[in-house]
Amino acid sequence: MNKKYKIIDKRLDLFKIFVILSFIVLIASMFDLSLLNGSYYKEQLELKTNNNYKYKNSPRGRIYDRNYNLLVDNKLVPIVSYVKPDKIDSKKEVITASILSNILDIDYSKLTDRMLKDYYLVNNDSNDLIKDEEWTLYKNRKLSDNDIYKLKLDRIDNSVLSLFSDLEKERAYIYYLMNNGYYYEEKIIKSNLSDYELASIIDIIDNLDGINISYNYERVYPYNDTFKSILGKVSSIPLEEKDKYLSMGYNLNSLVGVSYIEKEYEEYLKGVSGIYSIENGNIINISDGKRGKDIVLSIDINLQKELEKLIDEELIKTKSEPNTNLFNSIYVVIKDPKNGDILAMSGRGVRKVNGIYETYDITEGVLTNSFTPGSVVKGASILVGYKEKAVDINSYIKDECIKIYSKPKKCSWTNLGYVNDIDALAKSSNVYQFKTALKVASIDYKYNMKEIDVSEAFKKYRTFFNDIGLGSKTGIDLPVDGVGNVGKLNNIDLYLNYVIGQYDTYTTMQLSEYISTIANYGKRVYPHLLLEVRDNDLNDLVYKYESKEKELDVDKKYIDRVREGFREVLRSGLGKNFMGDVLSPSGKTGTSESFYDSNNDGMIDSPTLTNAFVGYYPSDNTKMSIAIFFPNLVDVNGTGDERSYANKRITRKIVELFSKLYD
Repeated sequence: MNKKYKIIDKRLDLFKIFVILSFIVLIASMFDLSLLNGSYYKEQLELKTNNNYKYKNSPRGRIYDRNYNLLVDNKLVPIVSYVKPDKIDSKKEVITASILSNILDIDYSKLTDRMLKDYYLVNNDSNDLIKDEEWTLYKNRKLSDNDIYKLKLDRIDNSVLSLFSDLEKERAYIYYLMNNGYYYEEKIIKSNLSDYELASIIDIIDNLDGINISYNYERVYPYNDTFKSILGKVSSIPLEEKDKYLSMGYNLNSLVGVSYIEKEYEEYLKGVSGIYSIENGNIINISDGKRGKDIVLSIDINLQKELEKLIDEELIKTKSEPNTNLFNSIYVVIKDPKNGDILAMSGRGVRKVNGIYETYDITEGVLTNSFTPGSVVKGASILVGYKEKAVDINSYIKDECIKIYSKPKKCSWTNLGYVNDIDALAKSSNVYQFKTALKVASIDYKYNMKEIDVSEAFKKYRTFFNDIGLGSKTGIDLPVDGVGNVGKLNNIDLYLNYVIGQYDTYTTMQLSEYISTIANYGKRVYPHLLLEVRDNDLNDLVYKYESKEKELDVDKKYIDRVREGFREVLRSGLGKNFMGDVLSPSGKTGTSESFYDSNNDGMIDSPTLTNAFVGYYPSDNTKMSIAIFFPNLVDVNGTGDERSYANKRITRKIVELFSKLYD
């Protein structure tokens, strides 16, 4: 018993100590709350709970290129907004919307039938839409106000909506804008008012309850549309992300980045909102806002601008060449392999409008659109052969057609005879890769051999391809990072197609990652667009991007051997003169069999040839790598055997453009 009492006494003592310590912590917290930081907490409470406080958006941070050329700036624009006054009724809001519609030029393209129905119910007695028995249920509290309103909405005939004039639709949309969102929040009716609109509203603003004129910031682009799609967009907070942004301290009228660079680096670019209140008609400043931090990108806007111009010219020129009727786009990435800097990236499309070809921006496709690459991947394929001891440096293999049972013969573009690994790259031997792949799968090849399981060998290839940048995310600092299409089927025929780039599809950014890794001696440096974050008009460095790297798991002598092969491709092989007269270029060409949906029915029905190119220069101490896709360059079912060689012409011009700016 004595032992039990001693144990109880010890526990009571511990409990007393815990209670005393808790009181000490509580007293310290109260001291901090009431005396040391009382004014701060009082101010924060007031800011969070006082609906009289208004938030004034501050300008976002600016965006610069690598040479500090300004790409994205802000301009102050007048806006007309609405804050619902106390006890205002819907009829008065309709009158205000009607007055504004006579002044403002409003784009009401987003007007929906639901918005029109809401406006109709405000302006028309609609009680006859409710049946007597439903009114009885309502009086007996079996139906709510919301239930009655929903019934009215459902019973408005669509033929009524068709009678609305354009002016009435504009008024309906303004009424919607006045009532969208929280009751007490400021709703923007229109931004960037014209001088006429601004003067007209100021003249009668005293008669417009709840209408205010203020100023907000909009993004401006000194280089117009150049690289604009990747710079991204800003907009009001998306409805589906409202709770997330509000929990982070944003206001409902805040502008946020919703795509690409603006979204990726929102944490730096967002400004700190100023806070003010209106008392007795006077604006009382509570706290000043602050412009967001500036970011500096790796892009060279002068290279980017000239690249887009060159591609546009060549796209239109190519459309006049034989069998290019299905050709409509080019994708390019220029990168510094040593540090991962994206120097320029562009996707451009071409289409005929009123009988005239015009070009347009599709740069997002560099990251999202994937194509069969063809022989450009043979550098990766032969590295797998080296790694798995299927071939070695200077191994010779006879280039002759091979045959798998029940499958057509698989050949190179011509019978090349005995070739070594360098010849196989320079002359683009398919058979060298086929026979190497069979050895990787431990298959003793025999003519017309039966199907054999190659699943484990397939995994070896795909794992290595992923490591070098093909078929995996590139790691680029953007919200979008496509991986291409990975084939689901697994058999020996598809396995052999895979090793020559005729199965899985890749994006242009993935091709860039692959060739940059080879150019950088097997060190993969992940691509990025951010260089720095700065504050106070670029004077203060806040953050400097640190490149992310990964060493390729293969002996360096094999990387050097592939680099030697890629050098020979452009010196004497199928890629001769592809990169013009620049110093010591290396690279690999590729042509793949592809298909095109010629009638937009969702079915690929027209066989085409897609071209690709990857390269870098100089071969040592490399300045740049380049990856290009030319989807559907040749219509296989076209007239005659003529084909365009635009891929060679355009590649050479792009490399010469880079050399002109950087050498």
